[in-house]
Amino acid sequence: MGTYVITGGASGIGAAIGAQLQNEGHRIVVVDIQQADIVADLSCAEGRAAAIAAIKRATHNELTGLVTCAGIGSHIPNQGLIAAVNYFGSVDLIEGVRPMLSDHRASVLLISSNSASMTTNPEFVDALLADDEINATRIAATMASQPVYSGSKQALTRWMRHHSQAYAAQGIRMNAIAPGYTRTPLSAAVENDANYGAAIKQFIDSIPIVRPGMPQDMADAASFLLSDKASFICGAMLFIDGGHDAMLRPDQF
Repeated sequence: MGTYVITGGASGIGAAIGAQLQNEGHRIVVVDIQQADIVADLSCAEGRAAAIAAIKRATHNELTGLVTCAGIGSHIPNQGLIAAVNYFGSVDLIEGVRPMLSDHRASVLLISSNSASMTTNPEFVDALLADDEINATRIAATMASQPVYSGSKQALTRWMRHHSQAYAAQGIRMNAIAPGYTRTPLSAAVENDANYGAAIKQFIDSIPIVRPGMPQDMADAASFLLSDKASFICGAMLFIDGGHDAMLRPDQF
């Protein structure tokens, strides 16, 4: 059995993935802003560097897999923070432990979103992909929160696609999952909110499978993509959204 690092693993989808991997006999190291094996702030370069150093110590440089689940939703009014955590908090961490991943022919799973395909500001996405955090933060401050969120996930997925070949040459498989609406403690609070609850319920009813996703739905897919059963899957984005993406974008695949 191996050692997996999960960012954002203290709650929600990350916690479900961690529990699934633990049930399979793996050791889990959780990185999160609180209540974690490694407490770290992935919104800044210093926090990411500290997390990378702590991961190396905690795993003794033996890493079977990495799941970058730490993220911030569009309900956060600080648009720059969304960009910093969702994109740079994943990319910088992956790059920082890349030698460990290569040494152990590890698997990487990025948590994207089915909103990654939504229309957003291309200048913002380009700044993220150019690794220009200062400019990306500046542009994000001029945007609404939802396009910042979807743009951060679009850039993250495109980064994975652009780099999957180079990582594969080092023995590292990278893939992403795109969760749709998933019932977590955070989303449940919005679902039961007097102002937003009715709209959320209508949105859930529009899912072809007619139910919200559950964290375990994501954990089951993550377990497969990280395992040797998915050894020929590389650079893929798997939509786990009850059919929403197919319904909304039937001619794009």
